[in-house]
Amino acid sequence: MMTGYTGYYILIGAISLVSWLVSNQLKMKFKKYSKVQLRNGMSGAEIAQKMLSDHGIYDVEIISTPGRLTDHYNPKNKTVNLSEAVYSQRNAAAAAVAAHEVGHAVQHATAYEYLTMRSKLVPVVQITSSMSQWVVFGGIALMVSNAVGGMGYWIAIAGLIMMGFATLFSVVTLPVEYDASKRALAWLKNKNMVSQEEYKGSEDALKWAARTYLVAAIGAIASLLYWALQVVAARD
Repeated sequence: MMTGYTGYYILIGAISLVSWLVSNQLKMKFKKYSKVQLRNGMSGAEIAQKMLSDHGIYDVEIISTPGRLTDHYNPKNKTVNLSEAVYSQRNAAAAAVAAHEVGHAVQHATAYEYLTMRSKLVPVVQITSSMSQWVVFGGIALMVSNAVGGMGYWIAIAGLIMMGFATLFSVVTLPVEYDASKRALAWLKNKNMVSQEEYKGSEDALKWAARTYLVAAIGAIASLLYWALQVVAARD
């Protein structure tokens, strides 16, 4: 059991390191492209508002939210939440983020299937994600001690299913984020909202943002497979 813990800590450590490297690179990219001022002089909030209007969406509110890189779209109250810097700044990074978040609003308005799926998973994941690992570990411990006969195995399986929901959520998030960026970049280009240099900056920034979700998904899959192997090993 100690060996299982050690292996898990090594796995989590490796994933955390990669996640930190990608996140750090993302911050550097946004800092770099925050210096590329937009020729049209529009702020992130103005970019977001125009993209919403161009897609015929008039029931979504754009609001400023505290923090850095805290930008998100909330489908429950239909709000595009832009961090303070993105909301008011007039640069390639702000344009990219604002358009990306509106991309989610467009997904919502057009009933994009993966966004709908992710939204349905949210309440399930909120309940199961925090306890799944402990349920799996508890089941394995019971299997090793044979305290409750074969019940330990099924408890561990239940934990794996719970963990599976969180993994599915991370995987489904990938097409949601990549599609939002695709919509954002297409609109920025087709509407001539940015120059070629500004477009390249926006594209690069969004690519690195997407990679943070990719690392998270890989980590979730690796963790699920790791604990599944531990359950199989404990049963043998």
